[in-house]
Amino acid sequence: MKKTILAELEKCYSIAPLNYKGKEHILVAAEKKNRCILFTADGKEEATVWEGPGGVMTMVQVPGTDGQFLATHKFYSPNDSKEAKIIIATPDNKGNWEIQTLTDLPFVHRFDILQSGGKKYLIACTLKSGHTYKDDWSSPGKVYTAELPDDLSGFNEENQLQLEVLKEGMLKNHGYYRIIENSSMSSLICSDNGVFRFYPPEKADGAWKEECLLNTPASDAAMIDLDGDGELELVVLSPFHGDEISIYKKSGGSYNKVYEYPEKAEFLHAIWSGTLAGKPVVITGHRKGARRLFALLWTGKEYSFKTIDDDCGPANAYGYVCNGKDILVTTNREINQIAMYTFEGGEF
Repeated sequence: MKKTILAELEKCYSIAPLNYKGKEHILVAAEKKNRCILFTADGKEEATVWEGPGGVMTMVQVPGTDGQFLATHKFYSPNDSKEAKIIIATPDNKGNWEIQTLTDLPFVHRFDILQSGGKKYLIACTLKSGHTYKDDWSSPGKVYTAELPDDLSGFNEENQLQLEVLKEGMLKNHGYYRIIENSSMSSLICSDNGVFRFYPPEKADGAWKEECLLNTPASDAAMIDLDGDGELELVVLSPFHGDEISIYKKSGGSYNKVYEYPEKAEFLHAIWSGTLAGKPVVITGHRKGARRLFALLWTGKEYSFKTIDDDCGPANAYGYVCNGKDILVTTNREINQIAMYTFEGGEF
């Protein structure tokens, strides 16, 4: 495994893939007031998408477009996100991006675009719904949705996308992960209320479906078949910004814990699932204490972990394949470092 430092970016945070001009790219943006950088898939800096305002928790490409994407702006922290919104970034033919408001949504933290039944649906999660003093959690967050039209050019500050509430009462509504199972998309959402899975309408006039997987307070989660038995394990970081990592397997209609990471990993945050070095893994990391980046995996006999990097404090991670090599990009927020880890087959 080879580590490459792509750039220094203060409080680097969000990562997203972007198909632009027929090529795969990676977007990285900052939590605080700083820029958004466009990298080629092999790690070369190509452009600055914006210089500010930052506060970028999530970025998602609009399906079927050449480089257009949505992003959160002005979510600087749980205590400074009243002015948070979702914006539309649209490239022109001169290498610039036009920024327009899609919708003002105070405290919006995570969102996604799901495709189902020939439609695109925005699903957006607010960490909380109101705020009057530091660390005020008296107004729980919500989950919102709206059908996303093909043409977003008409949206701006004066004409915003109207959202409807899908679920209320989501205390510390922090975690989001897209699940693709049997070619269908769904959303894994985590809060102090538990871990929930939301399924978009299967038909144009259909309704969303909701499933509670766990009632354990959770910060983030992902799903992947680690042991190769054809069923997705559920990997959960808990509680909110917590220090416990657990793997659950479904049996008898419910999820039961089968593994717990042996250390307390303070301020868990990064999570991504996929294949690295030929193995299905869940990548995670924590932002305090040892500030470790590591993989959870199945050894053939048991669940275990493998450390990838120490003292880096990752906020987010994203994996993909480039030139036949498995790549992991992380935003090592606590040391202001955007890093690329390249795996060339074999064990890591």
